[in-house]
Amino acid sequence: MPRRVQIEDPKYDDVPDADEPEETIRFKSSNSNVSDDQEPFMGIKVRRKASLHRDHKGDYLNVPSHPFLIKILQKQGDNEVLFADRVLKFTGSGKMKRCVLMITDSAIYIVDPEVDALKRRIVLAAVERVCLSELSDNFFAVIVPSEYDLLMASTRKTEIVTVLVEATKAKSATGFELDVVFSNRFEYNAASDLVKEVQFEEVEGM
Repeated sequence: MPRRVQIEDPKYDDVPDADEPEETIRFKSSNSNVSDDQEPFMGIKVRRKASLHRDHKGDYLNVPSHPFLIKILQKQGDNEVLFADRVLKFTGSGKMKRCVLMITDSAIYIVDPEVDALKRRIVLAAVERVCLSELSDNFFAVIVPSEYDLLMASTRKTEIVTVLVEATKAKSATGFELDVVFSNRFEYNAASDLVKEVQFEEVEGM
């Protein structure tokens, strides 16, 4: 049986120190920077003002200028990068670690920039859904039932989710469209034997 723990998740600005395990994390979101506009791909999530007029670039790292990234992609037979950027990823113990996220037309790549090493590759066909809160924040979870899930944070979350939805649909022979779920409480598998519950709360006037 998987172990099940509850996370009351931390404020995004308070990134836990890498040497201090976090048993309880709290995500807090303010409505002070939220507009009435809604996310373009689902239409029910409030959206940060800063993201309203942001141009989508896709490759924010200039992947061709990083030989180790090119080598990783070539080894896997991938050559079309749809998105690349540095993000924060939660580890199984609840710590936050900076990593490189790349999305191609075939897979998701998680790369450790400290050692220039591929840590994980997830084929798009294995992704079942993406979970987001209904609030204004940078967090999202990629649910991969056949393996374990990813909980990450990025200021470009909207673009990442849009790219995943479009790439998954384009890759599917049956027209499968990735499910995007909005909830202020959801579960994800932080590891193959560890289920965590993520909770979000809105704080007035932050």
